[in-house]
Amino acid sequence: MESKEIRRIGDLAKELDLTAKTVISILSEMKFKVSSPRDPLTPEMESAVREYLQKEKEEARRELERKKQIWGENKENSEQKVKSPQNSKSPAKPQERYKETIAKMTRRHEKPKKKFIEEPVKDIEYEPKKLELYNRSITVGDLAKMLGISPAEIIQKLFSMGMMVTINHTLDEETIDIIADEYGYNVEFSEGKGSVSVEHEVFEEERSPVVTVMGHVDHGKTTLLDFIRHTNVAKKEVGEITQHIGAYQVEYQGKRITFLDTPGHEAFTAMRARGAQVTDIIVLVVSAVEGVKEQTVEAINHAKSARVPIIVAINKIDLPNADPERVRRELTQYSLIPEEWGGDTLMVDISAKTGKNVDELLLGILLKAEEMKLKSTSLGPAKGVVIESRIDRGKGPLASVLIQRGTLKVRDNFVAGLTYGRVRAMFNDWGEKIEYAGPSTPVAIQGCEELPVSGDSFEVVPSDTDARRIAEERKKLKKEQIQRGEYTLILKTIQEKIKLGELKELTLIVKADCYGSVEAIQDSLSKMSVKDVKPNIIYSSVGAVTENDVELAHTAQGVIIAFNTPVEQKAKIKAKELGVTIKTTRLIYELIEDVEKMLKGLVEPVTKEVILGKAEVRRLFRIPKIGVVAGSYVIDGTIQKNARARVYRDGEKIFEGRFSSLKRFQDDVREVQSGFECGIKIEGFDKLKEGDIIECYNIEQVFEF
Repeated sequence: MESKEIRRIGDLAKELDLTAKTVISILSEMKFKVSSPRDPLTPEMESAVREYLQKEKEEARRELERKKQIWGENKENSEQKVKSPQNSKSPAKPQERYKETIAKMTRRHEKPKKKFIEEPVKDIEYEPKKLELYNRSITVGDLAKMLGISPAEIIQKLFSMGMMVTINHTLDEETIDIIADEYGYNVEFSEGKGSVSVEHEVFEEERSPVVTVMGHVDHGKTTLLDFIRHTNVAKKEVGEITQHIGAYQVEYQGKRITFLDTPGHEAFTAMRARGAQVTDIIVLVVSAVEGVKEQTVEAINHAKSARVPIIVAINKIDLPNADPERVRRELTQYSLIPEEWGGDTLMVDISAKTGKNVDELLLGILLKAEEMKLKSTSLGPAKGVVIESRIDRGKGPLASVLIQRGTLKVRDNFVAGLTYGRVRAMFNDWGEKIEYAGPSTPVAIQGCEELPVSGDSFEVVPSDTDARRIAEERKKLKKEQIQRGEYTLILKTIQEKIKLGELKELTLIVKADCYGSVEAIQDSLSKMSVKDVKPNIIYSSVGAVTENDVELAHTAQGVIIAFNTPVEQKAKIKAKELGVTIKTTRLIYELIEDVEKMLKGLVEPVTKEVILGKAEVRRLFRIPKIGVVAGSYVIDGTIQKNARARVYRDGEKIFEGRFSSLKRFQDDVREVQSGFECGIKIEGFDKLKEGDIIECYNIEQVFEF
């Protein structure tokens, strides 16, 4: 390990209150060969930077004097302004001017940001349906139930987007938004009523960085953490592959670093995704022997989607066939450019087995954390995220939680996802009992009523009553959303049967609390009709819904209406097994509305052509291996990539097909609105001419009532 007396560029940047990039830029201008904040700082370098800043300071002072002359200021005015502290328009002090100039100089050395022209957004003529979720992560299966579609549809859509998922795969917030938008839903995340939030201004101090270790299986992630912690975690795992998210805290140079060790096996993709969402920095471990592998790319994608900076640890350099330079070349294909090649990604050659250069990696993590200026507060009730949960034989349900804000104490009441509890005991990463935990601290908590799900939010609430109420509200919200989705799915199934000519009436079984209610329901429903579809009550009776009712509904392919009457538990189980719908209601108008909706679902759709927009071809571009791309201007409506295309020339239709690509500048887009230019490629048609009109349309099935 290197001597602590060696000063580095990052140390000087911190001392001068500048970013490391600014100091590196100044040194590069002065012909010093530097590329990283970890590079050693020589006295000549330090002297050169301080002289440079002194010149900037003098220039700022001279500029101030010139402005005073231009403004016509004299000594009397200056004296008056010195004597009048209330005068808010007095010129700034020289040191304030100096700070201003330094800030400008810092911005000058930083990379310019791209300017985006804000485009007008066309008013949307429809109101999307609302999908309310209690948590910002959900499985494919649960999302399908809530949207009223089959899980296979979501899996197919994500597969077309390049994501390999299963029904139990956990989706992040961005993916949920994309899928829900496809089906006309607007997602709203509800943390539950009564949630505690710190509204008053609190003092925020520097906190420890949370670092996630990612990479391909057997590239040395857990071995690296073993060396850092001086333990052997992998030996405790089945097959020596980490199968849980572990959280560990270490101390280096007087500062703490929290590590998350995500599983390496491909079966645990969802857990790695959760790890990327709670971390500040990602250490990507890549074998110097094997190079970039499938899970390496997967980890890079998780990091980019979570917008988390990456530090690359090129491991196993002690092996004879190691080739770190090949790894660097391969990583450039994924926009990870090493600092020594002029990029901004720190890459360190290490050996997790011998510990070579591990101190360099830890130093790089601390420098990156300083640059990010991570802040939090230990004041107020704790908030965090569930990393994993499990049943312990001696302790019962245990939840591993990463505290992100506030302080968690023993005997605190909390809500975690759909469950709640009280902290009976807390354990650190060594299994030792602790009384409290602050920001960036991982702890195992004993006291959950049920097991929370990895990725659930964790929040301390004032009382046990509040905790129970919030958890029940979240459960109710999820149940209602799933029931709404299941109802939508039933209507879709009935519509499919109508298309096939299998059904022309809605079969109903009515159960009510008394015969008067049964007669009233029969009378109301007998008068209902939507076009040629009518309700058909095949059986009505008084009392609770039984297993026999469910079996009858299953045989008749009908729906059970339970008005102001209970459903037996065995009947609920039977209905779930057979896929029979039971609609329970206590209000007659709600019952009539539900039946009317079902009847509308039975009406055969009418096929209509809907014109979406038109574009005029202004210029043609012939691109090798692609064909003719039409530089076009949208003159009406919108052009949508997934819609159909029709080409007109001099008012006559000459071609009909589909769009193969739609671009705005260099970006692929889903649609382009009126008043904007775009590039259009039509599948199988290259005979476009300037002046042609491209019409965008869809064939839709609508229901006329």
